[in-house]
Amino acid sequence: MGKSFSIGVFGLIFNIEDHVLLCHRRDCDMWNLPGGGLAAGEHILDGLKREIFEETGLQIEANKLVGIYDKPQENDIAFLFICNVIRGEIKLNDEADKIEYFPINNLPHNTIPNHLERIADAFQDYKKVIIKKQTRNCQFI
Repeated sequence: MGKSFSIGVFGLIFNIEDHVLLCHRRDCDMWNLPGGGLAAGEHILDGLKREIFEETGLQIEANKLVGIYDKPQENDIAFLFICNVIRGEIKLNDEADKIEYFPINNLPHNTIPNHLERIADAFQDYKKVIIKKQTRNCQFI
C-alpha cells in the first residue's frame, strides 16, 4: 500500500488595484496565500471555496487554474487558482492574525517561498497550466 498524501488548494485573489491577498499565520511569522487541505471526499472547488472562506471570510469563484505543484518530499500536491471575490468581508480567524492586500512588487519578505513562486507563475503564459515540482522545504516551525 502506498503512502498517503495531502491535496492543498490555494487562491490567488487580487483587488481592484491588482494587489494580491495574503494571510499572516498565527503559528509562525509567515505570510501565505489563502487556502489549505481538502477533506476526504471533498470536490476540489468546494474545498477551495471552503478554505478561503474559513481563512478570510470571503466567498469566491475560481476563474482559472494557474498550476499544479508536486511536493514529493512532503507527500503533498497543491493546486493554485485565480479567484474573484463575489461577496463577504475580510475577517481574522484562528489561523490568520492579519489579512492584507500587497502590491505584487512589494510582497512581505517573510512570504512562504513556495507561495512566492506560485504568485510569479500566475504572471507567466496565461494559456498554459503550470505543472512543476517544488523542492523547497516549507516547514513552518
